[in-house]
Amino acid sequence: MSVLIDQLHSRHGLPLLTADNYDNFVYGNGDVVLCFAGDPVAFPESADLAVILPELLKAFRGLLQGALVERSIERELQARYRFTGWPTLVFLRKGEYLGAITGLRDWPEYGREIARILAAEPGQPPGFDLDKICGGHA
Repeated sequence: MSVLIDQLHSRHGLPLLTADNYDNFVYGNGDVVLCFAGDPVAFPESADLAVILPELLKAFRGLLQGALVERSIERELQARYRFTGWPTLVFLRKGEYLGAITGLRDWPEYGREIARILAAEPGQPPGFDLDKICGGHA
C-alpha cells in the first residue's frame, strides 16, 4: 500500500475493510463510499484518489461514510460490483448498490456525480461491457 493510501486509514480514520468486517460496515451504515485503490504501482492515480477522497467526505459530511477496501478482498468485490478500472469509488446504501465512479474526475464533476448517485434508488450494478473489456473483439 502506498503511504497516501495507508493514510486514508491511519490519518483520516477510514476503516480498512476486510473479509471479517465488510458486512458489518456496509450493512450497518446508511450511504457509504468504498475506495478500491488497487495496486498503487500499477495504478498511480490511486495516490491522487487517496488525497481527493477525504475532501469529498468533508464536502458530503454527514451524508457518506467512507472506507478503504483491503487488497485481499478487492477482486471478489470487483466482480460483485462489476467495475473494470482502477481506482474506483463504489457507493452503497445499507449494502445495496447505488453507483460507482472509476478513475479520476475534476472536482465539479465529482460533486455532480456523487449527488446523482446519492439521489438514485439502489439497484443492480451494470453489466460488464464486453466490447470495452475485449477492445471491440467480443
